[in-house]
Order: sequence, then C-alpha cells, then structure tokens
Amino acid sequence: MAGVTDTVFRRFIRNLGGCGLIMTEFTSADGVLRAKDKKAKRYLHFYEDEHPISAQLFGSDPQVVADAARIVEDLGFDLVDLNLGCPAKKVVKCNGGSGLLRDLPAISKILEAVRAAVKIPFTVKFRAGWNDEEIICVELARMAENCGLCAVALHARTREQGYSGQARWDWIAAVKDAVKIPVIGNGDIRTPEDACAMIAQTGCDAVMIGRTAPSNPWIFRQIEQYSDWITTDHVGAGALTCPVERSSTSLTMEDQVDGATSGLRPDGQPMAAVPTREDTSFGDAGLCRTGASPYDQPSEADRYQMIRTYFQMLIEEEMPGAEGKMKQFASWFRHGVAGGAALRKAIYESKNAPEILSKVGEFFEPRLEPCGADLP
Repeated sequence: MAGVTDTVFRRFIRNLGGCGLIMTEFTSADGVLRAKDKKAKRYLHFYEDEHPISAQLFGSDPQVVADAARIVEDLGFDLVDLNLGCPAKKVVKCNGGSGLLRDLPAISKILEAVRAAVKIPFTVKFRAGWNDEEIICVELARMAENCGLCAVALHARTREQGYSGQARWDWIAAVKDAVKIPVIGNGDIRTPEDACAMIAQTGCDAVMIGRTAPSNPWIFRQIEQYSDWITTDHVGAGALTCPVERSSTSLTMEDQVDGATSGLRPDGQPMAAVPTREDTSFGDAGLCRTGASPYDQPSEADRYQMIRTYFQMLIEEEMPGAEGKMKQFASWFRHGVAGGAALRKAIYESKNAPEILSKVGEFFEPRLEPCGADLP
C-alpha cells in the first residue's frame, strides 16, 4: 500500500508476529529504472529482519517491468509481485494497476517478460475485472499459471467498485477451482473470523490483508491464535478447520523469520528499536484474552505503547515527512481508543514530531496511571 507499508511499518508488523510475507509499497517500474527517482529507491529499501519480503511493482511496458524485476531480484527480495489491482485514477490513466484489466494480451506479455527475467518466485495481484460486465479473474488466473507464476492473489472487487460494496468471495472460489497454483484471497477481512471464513468458503490457500492492518496491527497475530484455537481445541466447529499458516500469512511460507535480528541503517547507524513478541510491555505479557475470546485483545496500555513505538521508529529512521505520516496514521491508530477523536485532533494540531509524542503521552498517561499500568 503506497504511503503505508514502508520499512518502518513492515518491521513494526513483522515483530508483532503472525504475518508470513510482507510487501513493499506500490512501486513504479519506470521509477525503479530512473537513477534519480529517490521515492522508488526508498520504497525498495528494506532490512534483513523483514524477510520474507516481496517487492510490488506496477507498469505497462513488458521490458520496463522485466528490467525492474531484475533489479528487485538483485536487491535480495524473496519474491516480485505485479500489481493489477490499484484503482487510483492517476495509475489507471497510465494503464497501470487495474487499468490493464481491459487488455489481457498486454498482461500476458508482461507476465511472460518478467517470468523470463527473474529466478525468484513471481506472483500477480489483480481484481475480478474492470466492472461487473467484464469479469476476467478466472481467465487471468489461468494465464498466470500458464506463464509459470507461483501464485495469484485476487481482490474480490472490480475496478469500478474501488473499495465500496461487498467483496465477492465467490469469485475467489471460482479462481481456486480453475488453477492448481496457490490462490490468495483478499477483500473484507477485518477480523480473524473473517479470515477463516474466507478460507472455509472459498478454499483459498492464504489470505492477504491490507487496509485493516494500520487500524489493527495485531490482526495477523490474532488470526494465528484464532486458527490455532479452532484446529486444536475446537476441531469441527463450523467449517472453519483451517491451518494457521493458511489464514495468518500473506502467502503460505514454511519458514517464518523471527524478526528480532538487529542491523544497521545505510548510514551505519543502529536501526530504530522495534517491539518484539517477548517484550513484557508489548508482547505476550502485554496483551490479554478477555472472557472467552480465542485471541489476544489489546488493552489501552498496549495501544499507547503501539502508537508511541511506531512514531519513535519513524523519527529514528529519519523517514521523510515523518510528522505527516504520524498525522496520517493517527486516523487509523485511534480505532479502539475511547475518545480517540480527541487524540487525532491533538496530533493533527501538533507542529512537529516531539510535540506529537508529547500530545500522545498527555492523552494516555492520565488515563493509565490510576490503573497502575506500566508506562513507557
């Protein structure tokens, strides 16, 4: 997701646990080839503790996308992904993202060129079609399989829908029935129950989560816990007998990295500290299961730690426009926080990063101190 899944957010998610594969921001293949395109280079920057990681590219020229894929491979990415799902007008206007869904022969040329250019696994994410009258997801999935791609991911909406309406999971089931390669389902997964329901209803091999992650970064870990609860303690409960790796990862991967490996930034300085699953204030001990919940429910103290940690990581990473990103994420991070609108307003009105961190502390600490919560 452009503007969201930068290296800070990816490492943040990785270290909360449960996510098998992460992807870069939506990156222009043309930009990758332009030596002076700093944005593309920033999008493709990653640390060793982010593996397994896939680079997501978009573009319409087969040779350009193939050359960009070679660069991605040389940079050490584990996979390369072609995005045919973005519905943004400025991208579609250039025949990128879902704009290509109107031209299957052009897509075929790109798939063939990239597959021939790289040895790493190659995947494609796409929407069901341009509109309800042009549903091409099954045909496109078969094309991808014939071109040698290792998996396909379907956002079960059309380009015309954008992000409105309800995702048509039956389209995911149709694609799964049509091909033998792994099929990843995407669309309307907001809870662990949604993830397992999608797998049960469609037979897909894995799920991909996008827009839910910023507002609930624990979602991957919760899916892992919920899947484990179903398969070990409640086998036969409904139809939701799905293995953990199928519901909690963006792509089925046997090897999941620990994510606690330290490293250095390109300038030789230590990376920003990231929360780990062993952190008493942010890991298993910091979350609790309430009532009969089969997965962890973050407390207000957890949410405070989460917001503060992410903002500090942005500062320490020296991300361009860190203050703007803090304000952007404030709208998502306030979900689940009582009186979150006031927190968002305080962050929006702040003039710099230190002031934002101060406002966050001023909001949470008076609420948490009477409860005896450990404060960062």
